[in-house]
Amino acid sequence: MAMLAAFMSGAGAAATAQNTVTRIPLPNSNFPISEGVWVGDTLYMSGMLDSSVAKSTPGDTETQTVHTLDAIKKALEEQHLSMGDVVLMHVYLAGDPAQGGKMDFAGFMKGYTQYFGTKDQPNKPARSAMQVAALALPGALVEIEVTAVSGHPVQTRAHLGK
Repeated sequence: MAMLAAFMSGAGAAATAQNTVTRIPLPNSNFPISEGVWVGDTLYMSGMLDSSVAKSTPGDTETQTVHTLDAIKKALEEQHLSMGDVVLMHVYLAGDPAQGGKMDFAGFMKGYTQYFGTKDQPNKPARSAMQVAALALPGALVEIEVTAVSGHPVQTRAHLGK
């Protein structure tokens, strides 16, 4: 009987968790991924790149980092979050031809420190940064994905992401 009760309790929790998943479509796109997915009070954002890379001559790692973090900041604000709500970050850096094919970690850090660990925004996420062979967008040097946690109750976000 105890095992049945434990199973039923777990099944109820799974159903509840399933009901709190909200997918946020990519704006103006039919690409088959979500911009982000809410699971309870946690937002998992897809990796973002500097969108100007596709339209112009790619900037250096610092410039692409700033543009990418600006895009993340905007996407978070649309979900009523801020950079201070980011708890985890994965950073993918392509080899920079100007750095002999090695990632420009110093350039990344120049951009990153404009958003995290500042007087205005002292919160710093857990973070991994790694060099990858290439990114999906030719000329892109930086892709960043973040996970953010909201202090707002789930019910207040029911209208978001539709």
